[in-house]
Amino acid sequence: MSINVQFFASLRELIGKQQATLPYSDGSIVSMVWKDASNGKTMPDNTLCAINMEYVKPDATVHDGDEVAFFPPVTGG
Repeated sequence: MSINVQFFASLRELIGKQQATLPYSDGSIVSMVWKDASNGKTMPDNTLCAINMEYVKPDATVHDGDEVAFFPPVTGG
């Protein structure tokens, strides 16, 4: 059982990888996924999180087979 993790844009550069596959643990939440996939790095403020292409908060529960994605905040003019 596992989850897939994706990092986009500047977060990919910060973490040093685009994707990872992690073992799934009951009770996992998005912020725990970040910590495990990033080797303990602090999640930047305002990071956008998604499970299966739907935005969620960092305390959302992850399930086996989910895809968790992390995006930097969107900016523009």
